[in-house]
Amino acid sequence: MKSLLASLLTASQLTAPAAATLPSYNISTRYVAGVSSGGYMANQLHVAYSGTFAGAGIFTAGAYDCAQGDTTTITAQLACMNTLQPRKTPAYLEQETRDRATAGTVDPVSNLSGDPVYLYHGTSDNTVKQAVNDDLATYYSDLGASVVYNKTTAAGHAWVSPLGPNSCSLTASPYINKCGNDPEREMLGKLFGSVNAPASTPGGQLVQFDQNAYAPGGSASAISMDSRGFVYVPSTCASGTACRLIVALHGCQQYYGTVGDAFIKKAYLNEYADTNDTIVLYPQATTATGNPNGCWNWWGYGGDTRYAQHGGKQIEAVMAMTRALG
Repeated sequence: MKSLLASLLTASQLTAPAAATLPSYNISTRYVAGVSSGGYMANQLHVAYSGTFAGAGIFTAGAYDCAQGDTTTITAQLACMNTLQPRKTPAYLEQETRDRATAGTVDPVSNLSGDPVYLYHGTSDNTVKQAVNDDLATYYSDLGASVVYNKTTAAGHAWVSPLGPNSCSLTASPYINKCGNDPEREMLGKLFGSVNAPASTPGGQLVQFDQNAYAPGGSASAISMDSRGFVYVPSTCASGTACRLIVALHGCQQYYGTVGDAFIKKAYLNEYADTNDTIVLYPQATTATGNPNGCWNWWGYGGDTRYAQHGGKQIEAVMAMTRALG
């Protein structure tokens, strides 16, 4: 997402009990969702751990490992966001995925067959071109996933939500747009099979936890992740009801240190979580050398050559959180 100055935050911007580690719950099924760099990371998590995640919802991102580990970001920017440079075809990336599955560095590709996948791209999005998002749709479809692809609204480069503070076609902080539709209902309906109407006001508990406890080596900052992460827990899930889990991943310049609780509270996931027995995990990236905009690692910054596979540092941190939740 476009660069902007990080703002200083006060504690009053997010009211959340603090916990050193995540509580454990009765988790039945796991899904992953994300936007922009978070969309790329959501795809990487789904592919690398398709035995864990039963489906994915992705706003404005390209196909698995499009950047091919080019840490100069030239491929990421010119081929995987724009169309100014040739990029690997979906067929190439599909074969790469099969080869990695054979080598055991991602879960078996057969797990993706039949998985529900929801994709969203706006016609006013000039940050990630539609052709790139189309590649993701082709990639998933060719590997047997069941894909729904919404690409007809005039959204800019953003997560789209009925609570979005931005107008539909805008590409600007906090990158949450209102377009007169409800993609969360579409996405969750696709992932879950059916979805209950959302709560008018979230009634669960938002818990802040220490991400250092889940980062390889015990240092979140060493892998461009914030010390703070958040999880939204409906009262039914807290009381022991079997609940789904959604890992929700923000985009670049959309992490807590820049936009505060905007994504956490405006993504329109907590309202659906309350009425659909769903816990929402909000991991947080941050800035680091090679990652000035606080993006999730989808091109290999920080020397992480396994960023899209088992052993990827951010992938393993999020997986540790996922396992801790149940």
